[in-house]
Amino acid sequence: MRAAHGRPRLRRWRLTAWLVVMTLFGVAPPGLAEECQVVADFASNRLGEFPEDWQPKEARAREIYRVLEQDGVRFVRATAESTGLQMGKEFAWDLTRHPILTWRWRPQVFPTGADEREEKRNDSVLGVYAVFPHSPMSVKTVKYIWSLVAPVGTTASASFGLTRMIVLRSGKPADLEWVAETVNVAEDYQRLFNERPPRPRGIAVLTDADNTKSRAVGDYTDFRVCAQR
Repeated sequence: MRAAHGRPRLRRWRLTAWLVVMTLFGVAPPGLAEECQVVADFASNRLGEFPEDWQPKEARAREIYRVLEQDGVRFVRATAESTGLQMGKEFAWDLTRHPILTWRWRPQVFPTGADEREEKRNDSVLGVYAVFPHSPMSVKTVKYIWSLVAPVGTTASASFGLTRMIVLRSGKPADLEWVAETVNVAEDYQRLFNERPPRPRGIAVLTDADNTKSRAVGDYTDFRVCAQR
């Protein structure tokens, strides 16, 4: 009986030791390596330029988004001067395997007088979209925003209902440290559109100040899609 009860404990100990050794040597064990996939960390992009593996909504967006580096972190800084232009990245995204989207962001300058709940003041220092097909001329999006005044958890719609917004953060932060976000895109789409999500086309970001005719500056980095934990 002692030998029979001892074997499972021994196997568990060996598995734990193996995981520790693999981690120390920087080797991801099988299965864990596919838990998250990097979408964009800007490590291979040229400093001071628009990230070449993203697409600008209009040519002018190339003047808004620039790759920078600070304290060893490579990121994109968006500087909107009375503008509202996105940049997006298309990639193969299977929500059944990777329903989670994670990233880091930090606000620098909030658009003056913005309030995402009002159409004429709908500007955001930071906005991240999960983009879905809808028609040959349009898309549906779930937009995650950092708002100046709208409370966390607030939902709103734009673009004739094709964009559904969720406020993840509200107000000015106490410092300029990076803030990490984790969202379940599949669940959010289902809840906001009341339908099963199709296969996403990719992601987009938007720092805008066109409605308030002001200025907005924000930073983005470390986009990943992950399995459900």
